[in-house]
Amino acid sequence: MKKMFIAVSVCLLSMFQSLGQIDKVEDIKKLLQTSNKDTVAWIHAGFLNIGMNEGFLHNWAAGGEVASFAVNGIFNGRLDRLYHRDIWSNNLDLSYGLTYNYSTSFIPRKTDDRIDFTSKYGHRIDSSKFLFFTTLFNFKSQFTKGYDYSLPKWDSTPTSKFFSPAYFTIALGLEYRKGSDISFFLSPIAGRLTVVDKYYTSKSAEGAYGVPYNKNAFGQFGAYFSGRYVYNINKNMMYKTRLDLYSNYLAKDTKDSVGNVVKRDNPGNISVLFDNLLAWKISRFVSLAFGATFMYDNNVPYSKTYIDKAGKTVDKNEPASGLGWLQVKQMFTLGVAYKF
Repeated sequence: MKKMFIAVSVCLLSMFQSLGQIDKVEDIKKLLQTSNKDTVAWIHAGFLNIGMNEGFLHNWAAGGEVASFAVNGIFNGRLDRLYHRDIWSNNLDLSYGLTYNYSTSFIPRKTDDRIDFTSKYGHRIDSSKFLFFTTLFNFKSQFTKGYDYSLPKWDSTPTSKFFSPAYFTIALGLEYRKGSDISFFLSPIAGRLTVVDKYYTSKSAEGAYGVPYNKNAFGQFGAYFSGRYVYNINKNMMYKTRLDLYSNYLAKDTKDSVGNVVKRDNPGNISVLFDNLLAWKISRFVSLAFGATFMYDNNVPYSKTYIDKAGKTVDKNEPASGLGWLQVKQMFTLGVAYKF
């Protein structure tokens, strides 16, 4: 899977580099930040960072992991097609990370895994410089199986895998767009489809990821907001942030076969994605990246305990259990990078 991730990143870099840009693209970007005048051009930008960490200890008085190795990669790519008053924009975020430790027999454990693709097509309104009628498509999933490593025998009970879950969102609305780095999209008409293998939904009366028991798909209809902002602090440092909100108009409590409520839900339980990335290009091929992602989804509950094989309730061995249902991912990468 690491090889596949690297191969995908290399292919994307090659594709982006092969696209012929017109002269003075930077001038076009600056022009679009002040006035979305009619023009025809391809505009692209991206960031690839692959970091590695290795350690070895022998008779080390301070103690520690005897041997360890970690690798992770981040790819953020953007490709926009400007054609007079129409804009087709595409954003792709990929990340993957593994760690190998002597104490776990060098069995790899996943530290990061993400596929997130958004494509939008907008038509500028005549009387506005920055307002567009826009159609949006978003896809989210992951590359490989996921596990809860705080559980004993964790490798026998995967919690997720590629396309399980997979989220598809299609929305129609208005977008405020200023250049290529500022976008605020709001849709009162947004459909979302969650797809999950029955293996996961058959394990609990509540199903999994919002999909009912023993089903493999669940549809929602609601409102969607997506805001993106890219700030180039200087020519070597970039900050990128994103906020996605989704409210399901059709949300309601879920009951089991005898009428007991197994999950409480309503349109006020808004799904939240707040994504942040700070990238600093230290030298030509060395870069530092710091990222933090926060998510909340009423369909992804959290429990501080689990039931062991003897039927006893046991506390999970997890230091961040106080965060409850909030999903948090933080990463720091220092490695080889390429920015375009």
